[in-house]
Amino acid sequence: MISDRKLEHLLLCKHYDVQYKNKNAGFKDIELVHNALPEINKEEIDISTNVFGKKLESPLFITAITGGHPSALKINKELAIAAESEKIGLGLGSQRAAIENPELSNTYEIARENAPNTLLIGNIGAPQIIGDSKNSKEFAQKAIDMIDADILAIHLNALQESIQPEGDVNATGYSNSIENIVEEIDIPIMVKETGTGIAFEEGKTLERAGVDFIDVAGAGGTSWAAVETYRAEDRYIGELFWDWGIPTAVTTAELSNSLDIPIISSGGIRSGLDAAKAIALGADAVGMALPILKEAFVGHGEIIKFINIFNDSLKIAMFLVGAKNLEELKNSNLIIKGDTKEWLDEREFNTKNYSRRN
Repeated sequence: MISDRKLEHLLLCKHYDVQYKNKNAGFKDIELVHNALPEINKEEIDISTNVFGKKLESPLFITAITGGHPSALKINKELAIAAESEKIGLGLGSQRAAIENPELSNTYEIARENAPNTLLIGNIGAPQIIGDSKNSKEFAQKAIDMIDADILAIHLNALQESIQPEGDVNATGYSNSIENIVEEIDIPIMVKETGTGIAFEEGKTLERAGVDFIDVAGAGGTSWAAVETYRAEDRYIGELFWDWGIPTAVTTAELSNSLDIPIISSGGIRSGLDAAKAIALGADAVGMALPILKEAFVGHGEIIKFINIFNDSLKIAMFLVGAKNLEELKNSNLIIKGDTKEWLDEREFNTKNYSRRN
């Protein structure tokens, strides 16, 4: 049943509009301040970054996409070839299906086979690590060993579980279970949302639990309420919560400027310009899934073209603000306006610090 569900998710994302309807990621409300005297050479701009000992040539991560169904094998192969070629991070979809049915493990293992050197992120769900700490550790370790993961992501998907016909809605013990995994597992642990964002308060809880990395995965990109709406017999609940969540720009600003651990901004990132805005808000890297998934159905060549265009548009944005590397981009001037400013003002976040912080 889990494997069939994975296929349904893939096909729905390919053929249906599963993005937010009336809420965007918030990057339209972010304006980078143009620098008419950048005093740098665009050809020398450095967008590389180091993540837990591995050098990546771009701050772009392909965030958790797929696995767990035979049809996913080719997609993960294409993603891995592109990630290895362009030296960017790659996150796989939830590995639960293969842990429970090892016959499906090759749909994940194919990633490491084709990306022997780049950063690979394993993936398990918070519902699967609640309870007995020994069993939880074994579950997590199986996910790591399956792909020789560099980082293990624990995904949070309360909205999806609420809409999904087979959903697990008992979230009692998430925080303690995550803390146990951090203590028990030897590789870095990331916690990631799946499209509804993470508020400051929960970000602090995760930081205190010892997680090494947070992917905010905010609202504005793929809505998993939308995906599950198409699967449901009665669409009322899914449509009601279709646009639920914290916009990506808001959750990125909150967490990047209140936590000491690295932050990935994902959820509605669609271009290198969006990425530049997210990094200027304080993110350390950015993630993208749906647009790259669509290219993966064609092949790794199209993914590589997409990545190259993304990287070049990021460099152009950096050139126009006079930032020769990602650290300088983090400190560039920007203006926050519109709904994003209202969100942050209501959350008592000081947006004035951004306009002239140099």
